[in-house]
Amino acid sequence: MHRIISPSVLAADFSNLQVMCDMINKSEAEWLHIDVMDGVFVPNISFGFPVMEAIKKHCIKPLDVHIMIVHPEKYVKRFAEYGASTLTFHYEAAENPDAVIEQIRAEGMSPGITINPDIPVSVLEKYIEKVDLVLLMSVFAGYGGQKFIEESYERLEELKKMVDRLNPACRIEVDGGINASNAGRLFDCGANVLVAGSSVFNAENPLKAIRDLINA
Repeated sequence: MHRIISPSVLAADFSNLQVMCDMINKSEAEWLHIDVMDGVFVPNISFGFPVMEAIKKHCIKPLDVHIMIVHPEKYVKRFAEYGASTLTFHYEAAENPDAVIEQIRAEGMSPGITINPDIPVSVLEKYIEKVDLVLLMSVFAGYGGQKFIEESYERLEELKKMVDRLNPACRIEVDGGINASNAGRLFDCGANVLVAGSSVFNAENPLKAIRDLINA
């Protein structure tokens, strides 16, 4: 199975985004993960469109955008304008997930849906046929550097069975506490894409860290 690593900008050095983008461009990472937080749906605030614009200017890899915001429908068009390739929103934050999915696709992006670790995987069943990506959070959304939640393996296996049955083309992404010690098992349990923040950007050699995650 093809393995994709999507390094998370949240863990990067914001004082020099161009250097970060140059590293990602040279690396074996296929996507760049961008976490946008509003301080309402999650306690933290990350960054907005100007930072995305700066990243898009320098990064040649597709932008894998995960929005942790209330009323995601209000911002879909702007995320398309600022270069998102995939736009993933929280099931818990949307009043009408079906409408948000349609809106994302209409703007030319790949729609993704995600849930926090305390939400049953079963709630995603009715949306899997309509999205290109399901993001399974293996920590609670809103903070970088959290410890991986071990129950995520079982949740991933449950999700994989659902995706295989309903929409085998849909990719499964896992985000939170990912490192070389759990990446291999996550890929084996059905993940196609792993988001890695600290384990890439805090590594002595980020290019090697990305390669090690792919080959874990």
